[in-house]
Amino acid sequence: MNEKELKFILQEGEGLKIEFKESFDKFLAKEMVAFANSEGGRIFLGVNDNGIVKGIAITNRVKSQIQDIARNCDPSIKIDLEEFNKVLIINVEEEKDKPYKCSSGFYLRQGANSQKLSRNEIIDFSISEGKIRFDEQINNEFEFPNDFDGEKLNNYLSLAKISKIISNEKIFAELNIIKKDKPLKFNNAGVLFFAKEPQRFISHSVFTCVSFKNKEGSDIIDRQEITGNLIEIIEEVMKFVVRNTRVAYKFTGKPQRENIYEYPLEAIREAVINSVTHRDYFEGGHNNLLKIFPDKISIVNVWIKPKRFEVGKDVFRRNKIIADLLSRTGLIEKVGSGFARMKNYCKEVNAPLFKLDINEKYFRIEFFKSKDYLDMTSEKVIKTRVKTRVKTRVKMIDIIRQNPSITIPEIAEEINLTIKGVEWNILKLKQKGLLKRIGSAKGGHWKIVKNDKNRGKGAE
Repeated sequence: MNEKELKFILQEGEGLKIEFKESFDKFLAKEMVAFANSEGGRIFLGVNDNGIVKGIAITNRVKSQIQDIARNCDPSIKIDLEEFNKVLIINVEEEKDKPYKCSSGFYLRQGANSQKLSRNEIIDFSISEGKIRFDEQINNEFEFPNDFDGEKLNNYLSLAKISKIISNEKIFAELNIIKKDKPLKFNNAGVLFFAKEPQRFISHSVFTCVSFKNKEGSDIIDRQEITGNLIEIIEEVMKFVVRNTRVAYKFTGKPQRENIYEYPLEAIREAVINSVTHRDYFEGGHNNLLKIFPDKISIVNVWIKPKRFEVGKDVFRRNKIIADLLSRTGLIEKVGSGFARMKNYCKEVNAPLFKLDINEKYFRIEFFKSKDYLDMTSEKVIKTRVKTRVKTRVKMIDIIRQNPSITIPEIAEEINLTIKGVEWNILKLKQKGLLKRIGSAKGGHWKIVKNDKNRGKGAE
């Protein structure tokens, strides 16, 4: 600290990271706690609320008392003391072991004030800091063994390659899904994996899948509310995706044809796994949601964004037990490389990079069609359209040959085409010199100009 810096701070006044105190008082602890729970800050002892230096007597006893106050917070807060011109500056770093409290409660810095948190605010704050995790909470509604599904456990052990050489209770303890009471108490992670009906206990663990005919999402083609344990949900969501998307076939001369999928399925699978793993299960008002539009696939889940969290760089496991259970099966990696894998999957199938849309309350990821698929299908569509047009015009020539006086509406009905479609094809036949109209629209007739040798050749 120097004279210039102090003068600047005094002029700026109190704020998110600055607190003035004229004297050493009983409220010092709450200011320390508020800064520790926020982004850190400095308390200037010996400065009044107006930014005027009054000064205090800085003694070893005062310093010791301040250190004691910091140590008596729960957990203890580390501080650094600095003296300048009879002002004692208490530097409080942003602490990692949040939330912190003092004898009068929990506080958080909001602007220039230290606000006391209510019970619900404390819970929300603890959840946002990862101190309270949904998957660790005991589910008192679940009863063992009545609600337990042994077949799901066996399937899981097979996937995870775990030998069943010890008792179920020891397996449960190893998987970290129980509290060792009598009777056994399962946590929410255990319920989501091994309950007969997980949605009876955690109703919002349903995964909603919808396929739309239009980009606006107003015309639904297919919809499914997918239930089951988390592994079953992942598999069923992917079946829905495959059912509602397309695949092209490329023949390369090898015994097996090559499948060219419309979307990067492996990347979508990774996103679905991330969605069930990291969603905020405390938020019971929303299901995980997958939407298929004509031009993209969107996956949305609710979450509370961790503070100072940067997607793709920071690792944050909201539901550690769920992540661990899935990692044992090989479905996810523990190292937080999901986004890197999704990028690689998109690159492998020549699909555009996915798009992220994230705010404090929800997480959305969008996938787009593979360029290889679009290239193949666009060529096929062009060839198909040409063939269809040729067939249509050949049919029209045959019909007109049989009845030169036939009307356009009658032709439309005969070949199951719109009147506009017939008029457009007649125009093309006229332009190619294959057809003429003799006389008026009402009393005239059609004349085919070329003979049978040219049938179909000029119809393109």
